[in-house]
Amino acid sequence: MNHREVSPLVRVGQGDDSAVEECVEKFGSLVWSLALRYSPTRADAEDAVQEVFVDVWRSAQRFDASRISDLGFVAMITRRRLIDRRRKRDRRPDLVPLPDGFEVSSDEHERMDQRLRAGQAAEALKVLRPEQRRYIELSLVHGMSHGQIARETGAALGTVKSNIRRGLADVRRHLRTE
Repeated sequence: MNHREVSPLVRVGQGDDSAVEECVEKFGSLVWSLALRYSPTRADAEDAVQEVFVDVWRSAQRFDASRISDLGFVAMITRRRLIDRRRKRDRRPDLVPLPDGFEVSSDEHERMDQRLRAGQAAEALKVLRPEQRRYIELSLVHGMSHGQIARETGAALGTVKSNIRRGLADVRRHLRTE
C-alpha cells in the first residue's frame, strides 16, 4: 500500500516522522481558519495552531478511522484546544499597560516589598497565643532583650525564651504555607 493511501495521521501515530509535514499540509488550513475565527489576535491564532498540532501529535496514536474521519479527529482536537484557550483567557484579568516613562525606583520597590512582608508577618502573628505575640512584639518591635521582657512581664526568663522560639517557629510555618 502506498504511503499516500494511509492517512498521515495514522502514520504519525505509528511514529513516522515524515508524515508530520503531510499532516500540516492536509489539516493546516482547517486548523488555521478555526484558530483565526476563535482567537482575539493573529499572534494568538498562531500560538493556538502550534498547540493544536502538538496535541495532534500526542493524540495520533488514539486515532481510530473506524470511529471518526481524520479531518473530524483534527477538528475535534482543534475545537477542544481553542475552547481551553478561551476559558483560560476569560479567567485572566484584563491587563492595563503601564504609562510611558513608568518606573519604580529600587528604593520604592524595596519599601513596597517591606510593606508587603510586614503585612504578611502581622497576619502570621495573629495565629499565636497572646503571650507569645506580646513577647515577640516586645523583642522585635521594641528591641527589648529577653531579660528585659522577663522583668517587664514578670515571666520567667526560660518561659520568655521558649515562647519566643516556639512563636517564631509557628510564624515561619504559617508564612511557608501562605
